[in-house]
Amino acid sequence: MNAQTIEIINRVLPILLLLFLGFWLRRTHFISEEVIDGLKKIVVNIALPAVLFTSFLQVEFQPSFFVVFIVIFLMCVLLYGVGIALRPRVAPNHDYFPFLMTGFEMGMLGFSLFGSAYGMANLPFIAVIALGHEIFIWFVFLPLLLAKRDGIQRPFELLKSFFKSPVIIGILAGIVGSALGLQAALYEWPVTGGIMTTMNFLASLTIPLILIVVGYGIKLERADAGDTSRVVAIRLAILLPLALLINGIIIRGLLHLPPAYEAALFVLMIMPPPFIIPLFMRKDSSTEVRYVNNTLALYSLVSIVIFALYFVLNPTIG
Repeated sequence: MNAQTIEIINRVLPILLLLFLGFWLRRTHFISEEVIDGLKKIVVNIALPAVLFTSFLQVEFQPSFFVVFIVIFLMCVLLYGVGIALRPRVAPNHDYFPFLMTGFEMGMLGFSLFGSAYGMANLPFIAVIALGHEIFIWFVFLPLLLAKRDGIQRPFELLKSFFKSPVIIGILAGIVGSALGLQAALYEWPVTGGIMTTMNFLASLTIPLILIVVGYGIKLERADAGDTSRVVAIRLAILLPLALLINGIIIRGLLHLPPAYEAALFVLMIMPPPFIIPLFMRKDSSTEVRYVNNTLALYSLVSIVIFALYFVLNPTIG
């Protein structure tokens, strides 16, 4: 067994072990769902914003990034349209099928897989790729999801929620800090240096906590197995070739960005639909809620397997 194989095993194994630990914690009732909900709050409201702030702080923005933002945003919009077009023939009994065809779970899975395998220092690459997606989620996906549940939403309320989100605050603060050239200064100044060190401590907690939470949430049921596997198969049949096309034509061919951005885009494209869907969907149909949850659980497992295979083939990103 050569050194590269050993290194790959040693990077992938912690991911699998932490996921299994979360799964074991649920199966043995070692901790309750209330505890997991508390951990999710820590991740979403504290740890993940800290990671995103420090990641975007290190990004030196280039004009080519705006092309990436637009491409990812338009792709997400197009995928939603594909979901609407396919639903009458593929999932006529499932109102939330179009929402399962677009969006990617970056916060609770994408960042943790990419960071744990390629290192936290490389998170700025996937942060750039994910920015257009975050705009889509807040200004298109979530309004549509809320409109499906409650009717038309007020744009001002959505805009206020956008700027109150800890994740968005972390991203915007990091972008501003980068634009002002504060990357080094924030670590050197009194007080801010201590704050940045604290954020780095929080960042080190993020990946283990997320993987444990994701592992805890994996609950596969036989009900709707055909419908859920159909979503996974159709979505991946579209996204895997699309990832290769965007990487080859735009990331590498047009923009000439480093290979790390290609890896980041591929990771984004294999992620499951957003985990927020069950939080904001109607609860009047237990069948539809189960369908969405089973789809997210199955897709998460498939995403992890695909990522592990991709990492074996691409253990370094240059």
